[in-house]
Amino acid sequence: MPKRSKTLPALPSRQEVLAFLRTHPGAGKREIVRAFDLGSGERAALKDLLRELADEGLVDRRKKRLHVPGALPAVVVAEITGRDSEGELLAEPVEWDAAEHGPPPKVRVHIPRQRRAASPPPGVGDRVLLKTEESADEAGHVRHAGRVLKVLDKSKARILGLYRRLPGGGGRLVPVDKKSLGRELSVPAGAEGQAEDGDLVSADLVRQGRFGLNTARVRERLGSIASERAISLIALNAHGIPHVFSPAVLAEAEAARPAPLDDYEDWRALPLVTIDPADAKDHDDAVHAAPDPDPGNPGGFILTVAIADVARYVRPGSALDREAKLRGNSVYFPDRVVPMLPERISNNLCSLRPNEERPALAVRMVISDGGKKLRHTFHRVMMRSAAKLAYPQAQGAIDGRPDEATAPLIEGVLRPLWAAYAALKEARAARGPLDLDLPERKVILKPDGSVDRVIVPERLDAHRLIEEFMILANVAAAETLEHKKTPLVYRVHDQPSLEKLESLRTFLATLDIALPKAPVQRPSHFNSILARVAGSDTAQLVNEVILRSQAQAEYAAENYGHFGLNLRRYAHFTSPIRRYADLIVHRAMIRALKLGDGALPESITREELAETAAEISVAERRAMAAERDTVDRLIAHHLADRIGASFEGRIAGMTRAGLFVKLAETGADGFVPAATIGADFFRFEENRMALVGERTGETFRLGDTVTVKLVEAAPVAGALRFELLSEGRLEAPAPRSGKRAVRRLTGKVARRSGRTRK
Repeated sequence: MPKRSKTLPALPSRQEVLAFLRTHPGAGKREIVRAFDLGSGERAALKDLLRELADEGLVDRRKKRLHVPGALPAVVVAEITGRDSEGELLAEPVEWDAAEHGPPPKVRVHIPRQRRAASPPPGVGDRVLLKTEESADEAGHVRHAGRVLKVLDKSKARILGLYRRLPGGGGRLVPVDKKSLGRELSVPAGAEGQAEDGDLVSADLVRQGRFGLNTARVRERLGSIASERAISLIALNAHGIPHVFSPAVLAEAEAARPAPLDDYEDWRALPLVTIDPADAKDHDDAVHAAPDPDPGNPGGFILTVAIADVARYVRPGSALDREAKLRGNSVYFPDRVVPMLPERISNNLCSLRPNEERPALAVRMVISDGGKKLRHTFHRVMMRSAAKLAYPQAQGAIDGRPDEATAPLIEGVLRPLWAAYAALKEARAARGPLDLDLPERKVILKPDGSVDRVIVPERLDAHRLIEEFMILANVAAAETLEHKKTPLVYRVHDQPSLEKLESLRTFLATLDIALPKAPVQRPSHFNSILARVAGSDTAQLVNEVILRSQAQAEYAAENYGHFGLNLRRYAHFTSPIRRYADLIVHRAMIRALKLGDGALPESITREELAETAAEISVAERRAMAAERDTVDRLIAHHLADRIGASFEGRIAGMTRAGLFVKLAETGADGFVPAATIGADFFRFEENRMALVGERTGETFRLGDTVTVKLVEAAPVAGALRFELLSEGRLEAPAPRSGKRAVRRLTGKVARRSGRTRK
């Protein structure tokens, strides 16, 4: 921004400051002073102005950095959605919280006249990485423009569905997307390609008419829905997750050779152990603890965390590197794992197998008797794991049930680990991270790939021990790289927005719980509420509502801290086999400490790291969505033969259209249309998160325990539809406000559980 003329008022207006922060996200007071050429006399007034903007919620403070809530980041992943009246491409950000910031902004996409020949032009439906800019017209309306840095995914203009052959020739295409339920397409004879009845196919929309079914042509047969692993196959294709390694990537992996000892510090005598899930195949972290012999640190410990040296084998710019960056992370389904790296790397050369030499990046940390980290050092080492342990196995040994593998390790290895963990627990309690209690369900499959049962695995101290060791190592990595002024990718988690906090405060008030209006929210504010409801009927509901109020963690080249963990700086360092972000941090560490080959290139810029961070954040959310969809489809298959059965559940969400119910038995989610709930006008009262009958006052609230009947299951889409059998609580009828009710009385009396409702 050009310097201001001395003839103008020295202090910028509120609008000018906001406009500057929109185009310079993350700027601080110093940058504003420099941009507007302010003297020392105006700086106090600027400080007051910034405080006013923050108090009004117009500016977010992240340490010393300032952001305009709802403003687009400088680099954003966007999808091109159409064209404006002048024919220019328009895009919308892929990750945008409409509930918090309103409708997503339209970004006018600039296509340079001189393009590289190898770079295809973007089109409608493509996903692109944009460098964004904001400007304001004469009326003050904000306009968004973007320059395409990279086309991430060309539009495939396809429909994914299940092909069903008809007796007379041709067939029907049943879409797998929940939003397209009931919208079958016709596949004319001759347009089915190689598809057989029951195949999952990719198809092109050929004709859209006003009447009759739309017509599609099969493009590709993806596999039989009757085969094993068919459910995850749907998710892989629906979300566009790469799952087949190219010959070049496989050839590069096969050509890799074990690392020589000469390049590393020899730590093979240190009895590091891996502690992982029982079915884990890639072991990328090992731990060790011992009392600190230093008399100046009585009761302290020396902790060691060794992490597989993936940077040794996956070099920047290689085929392996490009594929890992594209995938972003490994994806875990109940029936398969889609790894970020080929098995030759992930399960062999980099996996810290017991009694085998493996290269690693290790951090040695000295902690006090209260768990405070006093100092740390990083090393590139050759290690040899003393044992491969599963969580229940390690826990059993500590609890007095050792087996053949753990018995020799109890005194020298396991007890010191648990003693160090006891100290780390004290430090965690003092730090006060967000302490949500939300058990995760796990689907157990039969040999044929169908669901056997759904369980909630027990949360053991062994899990918490590894978690605390890894957090401490991640903090040490971020601190070292900041100290060395080496660029890196942070793991960041913003504090909740003012809008979400206000919505949470309103809802908690309906439970007679007050959320304090503190100038700055801290995890401790939420923890006090969670402690108050612990063990009550509303505990799970309050945990889930507080979770929904939180921002989503992501990767970024700019640090604004981790709110949930209550940490000032944090970077993922401990899982480079399955997360590309960790590989970047390893390369940065090698560069910062001059540890040898595989370093982060000196030429890489912070802007390039910001682009990569945006891409892998999208890949992470893509993986989460695919994993969730797969579990939904598996459970829908599991319940498909139980139509008419009754289940206990809880109201987990609601809209004007009806209720979402989560079943207690399986954790499955299903929908109850409002039109099937009794014989009343039900209005959605958002501030209370309730559906309320206008005439009777019958009320269904978020978190209520209900009984439902399964009336429809769509396994391919993972969708369930329920009928509500329970009655709501009776409250005062909702006052008529002239607003449209959730549904209109049809004159028919609804029947529920064989009983007439009046």
